[in-house]
Amino acid sequence: MKDTPLSNCERDFLLKAIEEKKRLDGRQTYDYRKMKIKFGTDYGCCFVDLGKTRVMAQVSCELVAPKENRPNEGLMFCNIELSPMASPAFELGRPSELSVKLNRQLERCLRNSKCIDTESLCVVSGEKVWQIRVDVHMLNHDGNLMDAISIAAITALCHFRRPDVAVQGDDVTVFSPEERDPIPLSIYHMPISVSFAFFLQGTYLLVDPCEPEERVMDGLLMIAMNKHREICSIQSSGGIMLLKDQVNHHDRKIASVKVSEITELITKALENDKAARKAGGRCGFAESVPQERITALKKEETSVEMTDVTDRASEIVEKAEVPSQTVPSPVVPVPGVGQVGQGLQDTWGLEEEEEEEEDEEGGEEQEEKEITMEVEQHEKDSRGGYFEFSPSIR
Repeated sequence: MKDTPLSNCERDFLLKAIEEKKRLDGRQTYDYRKMKIKFGTDYGCCFVDLGKTRVMAQVSCELVAPKENRPNEGLMFCNIELSPMASPAFELGRPSELSVKLNRQLERCLRNSKCIDTESLCVVSGEKVWQIRVDVHMLNHDGNLMDAISIAAITALCHFRRPDVAVQGDDVTVFSPEERDPIPLSIYHMPISVSFAFFLQGTYLLVDPCEPEERVMDGLLMIAMNKHREICSIQSSGGIMLLKDQVNHHDRKIASVKVSEITELITKALENDKAARKAGGRCGFAESVPQERITALKKEETSVEMTDVTDRASEIVEKAEVPSQTVPSPVVPVPGVGQVGQGLQDTWGLEEEEEEEEDEEGGEEQEEKEITMEVEQHEKDSRGGYFEFSPSIR
């Protein structure tokens, strides 16, 4: 299933707004959307919300054989999954062109920049090393996937703890978290990607483009940088030609400021999570359940004016009519039709038949009483010496 294309009116509206330095969500040209970083119950699980774009990163590890040319270095593998749940434009099964491009960019950002000390992942030289695997899942797509993916991946790596091991001869023992405390990874720096979208042949530039803005942009520039202003990777896509001075001075300066702000946010999130786990409080999934932060799109609260609620309610009660205390029982016109309800008489329309049967029984009883009285009177008369015939006695 492909995504619905933009109409000409929508495209012209977006480009006209960009010319006037206005954006759909009210941001300025160099502003990022609201960013939230949360962690799961296990180490190495991270959720990143960039506006409505939502990404989950999970880090895992296993013991494997190292490469022959680098027997003392561990391995790192990245995998990005674009699920149709995130956007109808993503297909399930085969990797798309966008998925391959994002995967390569993430590997250049993390592995080629040497942000992790791979030699510390060696257990037995030439035999066993740790392989770190970073799985990134898209939960919702609303633009600027690369920035959200890079932030989630590096945050999950900083949050991850690998099991402790012990080597005795040829035996390698892997301890569980209950036996020994897990060991964090040795990370040198945090490379973070910052995306710039260009419009109208490079005349206008925006930071952190949303999904509608990505549809009308002419080109995209992604710069991966750390807080020390060291460029880790650069990738440009689209048919736009950029000048060297523009990339070195203008874009690099903006990227360094944004990277410093994001790095500080990641550091604070890691410190808060560490303090919460140490104090034994709720963290990760257990904290997200009561706060309704599990779903990708959360419900928005509507502000309600509550100042004159009491006066308004009293006024409505005074003007309202007093309800009747009795509820009339409806008459069932057709026999055999049931009528059951609160405050009503439960009936099946058989009252008339029951009344007729009662009248017949009452008449028979009255006739029997009259016969009994006549028989008693006849016995009395016979004893007195005369007999009187009554036609009612048969």
